Amino acid sequence: QVQLVESGGGLGQAGGSLRLSCAASGRIFSSYTMGWFRQPPVKEREFVAAISWSSDIASYADSLEGRFTSSRDNAKNMVYLQMKNLKPEDKAIYYCTVKNTINSTPTYISEYPYWGQGTQVTVTS
Repeated sequence: QVQLVESGGGLGQAGGSLRLSCAASGRIFSSYTMGWFRQPPVKEREFVAAISWSSDIASYADSLEGRFTSSRDNAKNMVYLQMKNLKPEDKAIYYCTVKNTINSTPTYISEYPYWGQGTQVTVTS
């Protein structure tokens, strides 16, 4: 089993920044893509970002307009989501996820078998 634990959520101000972290442990694969999804209130879970094992491939939801950046530290089994220029519509529970793959960054929920418990992000205007 793979365990994923998100942290760094909380209250952010519109126009401000937050950084989410996700720690992976357990039966970590030798190489894996890590992704971020979010679920706004009363909405479906949606893709946010995904980053490949070597960090040379990263995908982002078009709706983010370049405000979010994902990075990772493989030595620490960590992935990060830097969120800038926060907007009230960024309010959601943010989930970290992992897929055993090397050079792809899937954007569909069904592609990812392991998920964290999520961390709440709220943005005040």
